[in-house]
Amino acid sequence: MDTNVFVSGVFFSGPPFEILDAWRHGRLTLVLSPEILTEYERVGQELANEFPTVDIEPILELLAFKGEVVSAPALAEQICSDPDDDKFLACALASSTKVISSGDKALRKTSGYAGIEVLSPREFVDKYLKKNSQPTHTGNGNTRAR
Repeated sequence: MDTNVFVSGVFFSGPPFEILDAWRHGRLTLVLSPEILTEYERVGQELANEFPTVDIEPILELLAFKGEVVSAPALAEQICSDPDDDKFLACALASSTKVISSGDKALRKTSGYAGIEVLSPREFVDKYLKKNSQPTHTGNGNTRAR
């Protein structure tokens, strides 16, 4: 999942929360790179300063402990119109992740690159977390499903 999905899942309800909750309960494996983890920490802390009643530390510690951190070399060429989002694609490639959950329009436009599907949080929940779905792996801040 991208950073916005992660942060939305921590601070608000809705599909991003459902994705994080499924991960917390072992229904998904969250795969991330050190760069993505750093971005989660930075943005999470910024929002925690705005919402002091929310303690971001436990989820960040859980990410470091329970998330699958992979080394993700930079892509050889820019794929996303926002080059900062290429780290999510690089992580997906490095971990053989097939699905990224993102609300970012630029990242969503890359759906199909190298066989990686980029779904909105709602699309991801509908496809992988509904009653009859069998999700198993979420990736790079992405959501990997088998």
